[in-house]
This record gives sequence, structure tokens and C-alpha cells, in this order.
Amino acid sequence: MNPQDLLYWVRGTGLQIAAAIFVLGMSYRMLHLVLLGRKKSLAIPRGSEWAYGLRIMWQRSFVLPELSARGKFTVVAGYIFHLGFLITLFFLSQHIDMLRAILKFGWPALPRSVIDIAAILSIAAMIALLVHRIIDPVKRLLSDFQDYLTWALTFLPLLTGFMLLRSIGFGYTTLLTLHILSVELLLIAIPFTKLAHMFSTFVSRWYNGASAGFRGVKA
Repeated sequence: MNPQDLLYWVRGTGLQIAAAIFVLGMSYRMLHLVLLGRKKSLAIPRGSEWAYGLRIMWQRSFVLPELSARGKFTVVAGYIFHLGFLITLFFLSQHIDMLRAILKFGWPALPRSVIDIAAILSIAAMIALLVHRIIDPVKRLLSDFQDYLTWALTFLPLLTGFMLLRSIGFGYTTLLTLHILSVELLLIAIPFTKLAHMFSTFVSRWYNGASAGFRGVKA
């Protein structure tokens, strides 16, 4: 298969397969999470489930003052990575054009300089988080193969995308093929790895807060 044929396949059939696996896998995972439910408590409610659930979702979205310096580093670097990733995903003109073809509407793109800064900061944050995971004895002990695999699968779309924008390393066709392939691998992996937290994190935070609120536990 020559490079052009491979690019044609990954932009068509390959992307369709990856998208189908992602949608079906995440639908099953979220449905399974919802159906697990919880037993109805017969106790008298001592607080509001919804109010406390939303409160915990809000509180745990920011750096808590009781975190150690290492903990704050992880949270801040994580936010930099996620913010940069989302900016490059949703505000790069090429990505907007692709989403417009799917959603039938779009929005203004950010200047290329802003995209470049966001991508560089996101890449740097991911590298810093990996180094921290390796050198920190506790995190290194708790880390397994999946942690490093999900890091690589998340890092590659950022790296190949930046290389594509700046024509670094390979020709355009090769870089575009590698970029799309890396995105497809990420889509396929999300439902079956810890990357599924992007959909379940806020649900679990609300659930924990609602349980505490029902019992009248105060943060």
C-alpha cells in the first residue's frame, strides 16, 4: 500500500472503525455505570444530594489548599495539559472544518500563534508529568503499564499534530497519516482504559458528593 492509499484508508474506513468502537465502547461503559446504581437508602435525608453533589464537583475542580507541593504540581500541570489539548482540538481551523462537516456548524478559529503556544505548553506539561511519575517513588510504585500506554496514546496526537503544522521531520502525507492514525488509536483505547475518566470523572464526583450530602456530612 503506497502512502496515498494508506492516507485515504485512515481518513475513511480507518476513522469510521475507530469512531464506531469509541461510540459503542463508551456507550456501553456509561450505561453500565448508570445501571450499577445504588440501593435506595431508607434513612432520613439530612441534606441535599444535588446541592452537595454539585458543590463537590466544583470544589474538586480546583487546587485544594491542603495538597502538598507535589500534589499541586500534578494538578496544575494536568490543567495546563488539558487546557492546551482542548484548545488545539476545538480551535484549530483544520479541526473546526472537520467538525463543521460532521455537525453542520462551526465557530471562529484562534490565531495560529495561540494554537502553537497551547500545543507547546500541553506537550511540555505532559513531559513534565511523565518525568514526575518516573522520579517520584510513590507514583512510580503505583504506576503500571496502562498508565504509560495511555500517556503515549494521548501524547502522540499532540506531537504529530504540532509536527504537521510546522512540517517537522517528514513529508506532509506521512505526517498527516501518522497524526490521523494516532487519533484513531486514542479513540479505540479510550473506552477500555483509564482514559474513560474524561466522561466518568464528573459523574463519580457528583455521586460521592450526593452520598455525603444525603448523610449530612460537611466538607
